[in-house]
Amino acid sequence: MTHASTPDRARPWHGIMVATTLPLRDDLSVDHDAYAEHVAWLIANGCDGVVPNGSLGEYQTLTDEERARVVRTAVEAAGDGARVMPGVAAYGSAASLRWAEQAAEAGAGSVLLLPPNAYRADEPTVRAHYAEVARAGLPVVAYNNPIDTKVDLTPALLARLHADGSIVAVKEFSGDVRRAYEIAELAPELDLLIGADDVLLELALAGAVGWIAGYPNALPRSSATLYRAAVAGDLATALPLYKSLHALLRWDSKTEFVQAIKLSMDLAGRPGGPTRPPRFPLTGEVEAAVRAATEKALADGHH
Repeated sequence: MTHASTPDRARPWHGIMVATTLPLRDDLSVDHDAYAEHVAWLIANGCDGVVPNGSLGEYQTLTDEERARVVRTAVEAAGDGARVMPGVAAYGSAASLRWAEQAAEAGAGSVLLLPPNAYRADEPTVRAHYAEVARAGLPVVAYNNPIDTKVDLTPALLARLHADGSIVAVKEFSGDVRRAYEIAELAPELDLLIGADDVLLELALAGAVGWIAGYPNALPRSSATLYRAAVAGDLATALPLYKSLHALLRWDSKTEFVQAIKLSMDLAGRPGGPTRPPRFPLTGEVEAAVRAATEKALADGHH
C-alpha cells in the first residue's frame, strides 16, 4: 500500500485532492462513520487530501447540520486539516463566507469556491464575491465550471482575482486545455489544478500542480500512479495508463457523474451506494456503459 506524501503546509491545495462522494444509508441518511473510513482509506492509498461538500459530495442536498458535520468528519479522519479543502459554494456571498469560516474553525487548510451562480453574474459581482469569502482567512481555490454555472472565470478574470488577493489557485473544469497557457502568462503565480478527470494528462503536461479528482474514489492507487507520472512528464508510464482508464475518467465530465462514480465504487468494493433525489440510479445503456468500463478497468488490474 502506498501512502501519500505529507501535504505542503504552505500550499496544501497541491497534489491529489479527492472530491469525495458521500456514503448514504438505504434511508438516504448520511453514514458519517463510512465517510470517515473512506477519507482515511483514500489518504492511505496514495491521495494527498479530500474535498468534502463538492458537487460529487451532493452538498446541494445536505442540511446545514449535515454539511458542517461532513467537514468536521473529514478533518478528523484525515488526521491533518491541511489535507481538507471543503467546498463552500452557496447562492449568497454571506452564506459562502459562513461556510468558509466554519471550515477554518474545523481546521481545514483551504476552501473551494464557485462563482455566484444563481444568475449570470458580471465581473464586479464575481470579484466582490471572492473578496468577501477570502475574508475568512483560508486560501481560496476558485472553481471554474462555466458549463453548469454559466459564469466563466476566464484567464483574464482569474488574473484579476489573483491580483486582488482573493484566490490562490483555480480548479479548471472548462475542458479547454488551451487556457492553461494563458493563465500561466497572465498570472504566473496562480496555481492550476486539474478540474476534470478526462483532461488530466493534458493539464498536467501544461503545468498543473494539483488534481481535484473524482475517480480516485474508486481506483485511488492507479489514479495516483497516473497523476504522478503525468506531472513528472513520464509519458512512458502515464500515456498507457491514461488510455486504459479514459473510458472511466470521462464519466467525471458527464451529467451522471455522481451516480457513475458511485456505481464504479460499488463494483470496486467501496462505499458507493445510493444518491439523494433528484439524482436517481443509473439505468439502461448508461448503467451498462459505466459498469462495462469499470469491470474492464478492474480486470486490467486497476485499483
